[in-house]
Amino acid sequence: MADIAHISGLVATGLLATPFDHCDVVTSTTHKSLRGPRSGIIFCKPKYADSINFAVFPMLQGGPHNVSIAALAVQLKEVATPEFKAYSQQVVKNAQALAKALKDQGEKLVCDGTINHLVMWDLRPHGLTGSKVEKVLDMMHITTNKNSVVGDKSMITPGGIRLGTPALTTRGMLEPEMAQIATFMLKAVEISKRAQEKAGKKLVDFVAHLADDEELKAMGEEVKAFAREFSIPGV
Repeated sequence: MADIAHISGLVATGLLATPFDHCDVVTSTTHKSLRGPRSGIIFCKPKYADSINFAVFPMLQGGPHNVSIAALAVQLKEVATPEFKAYSQQVVKNAQALAKALKDQGEKLVCDGTINHLVMWDLRPHGLTGSKVEKVLDMMHITTNKNSVVGDKSMITPGGIRLGTPALTTRGMLEPEMAQIATFMLKAVEISKRAQEKAGKKLVDFVAHLADDEELKAMGEEVKAFAREFSIPGV
């Protein structure tokens, strides 16, 4: 079995190797690099179909959401187009540009870079947790995920942040914009360090201290001004 939730869009466009030659079952969400509705999909060999179908319904969930099925059908049709492959290629280019921009400033990345849409940023050299930098970035209007990295002792206080480029690419951002985003990220680290020095290491005290940080508020406005230069699909 393989779960390809994060990379299914890159697998579908041939940018990453397919697991179907090796697996009896392949699962994926549909809303990450596949860029579809928030849902899930299961592929399997015929001999497992009845068991898996029964396990999903009626054992685990109720009736199907027809709106999600229809949205996924529309998206899978788009995934088969040359335009979606070009989009996926740009997703990877953007991730690599973001990784390079961080590395050029001396930042530590898991695997020293990326071959897909994800950049795993190790914040432990700064004496910070991913939980704290995630909070600062949230207040700067940049959405990320705290993430465990190799060597972490606790998932409650992970040492890293997970960065992704599909949404940025969908909005029309290219490699130059990744450099600007890296600058925002590094500013978040500066603010986090200063806040931790004053508020201590408890997350609740750290977040409370951020409420009055004027530089953080100013950075939030700068990020919003930057983001408004790019379209949102359907808006």
